[in-house]
Amino acid sequence: MRAPERQGTGVHIGAGVEFGEHVVLGHGVVVHDGTRLGDGVVVEDGAVLGKSPARSAASTLVVSALAPLRVGRGTHVGTHAIVYAGTEIGERVFLADGAQVRERCRLGDHVVVGHLATIENDSVVGARTKLQTGAYVTAHSTVEEDVFLAPHVTTTNDPYLARTEARHQAQRGPHIERGARVGAGAVLLPGIRVGQEAVVAAGAVATRDVPAYSVVMGVPARVVRDTPAEQLLYPREDP
Repeated sequence: MRAPERQGTGVHIGAGVEFGEHVVLGHGVVVHDGTRLGDGVVVEDGAVLGKSPARSAASTLVVSALAPLRVGRGTHVGTHAIVYAGTEIGERVFLADGAQVRERCRLGDHVVVGHLATIENDSVVGARTKLQTGAYVTAHSTVEEDVFLAPHVTTTNDPYLARTEARHQAQRGPHIERGARVGAGAVLLPGIRVGQEAVVAAGAVATRDVPAYSVVMGVPARVVRDTPAEQLLYPREDP
């Protein structure tokens, strides 16, 4: 088994861990059994990789066997970040200090997950997407490529707010299409779709689908204008 190129003190490496070339582990890093780290991965002090989920006595979380965590080459994992087993992290991803990525998630290449941002279980985040400080992606969400979530954006997935058994079948996070942007402190309600290149303004509460190429503001959010053409990564294909 290849060893890390460098590692600090107090590092714990589980059974069957696989390291690529030039992997660096800081002080107090924990790498759980079976985790696979690609070439050039850097893991800073106190980070935990490949953790298995735990549940409270009242939790509805289903805990089952998970595949090993995979971390792509060139990825940087910040101090005290936690990445769970069953997740796949792409290449050159940046996980900031205190970031958390739960089980069975998939992150594309060049994703940025900011300080204290959280991606809950069974979510997908596309390439080049950026989650800023404190952004929260709820379980069972889809965030496509080139999306921008500003600080403290909140997504939700339970229309019953933890009451009635119907919530178990109804839970569904938002689907945010490529190039969309969501401003600071905005809230997206369960199951809504934010269209391609749409903009949700800071502090808005999106209670229904947001049309592609539109800007929405307010509580509840309403369309106020089109997304400016000069800001588009994916121009309209209208004839």
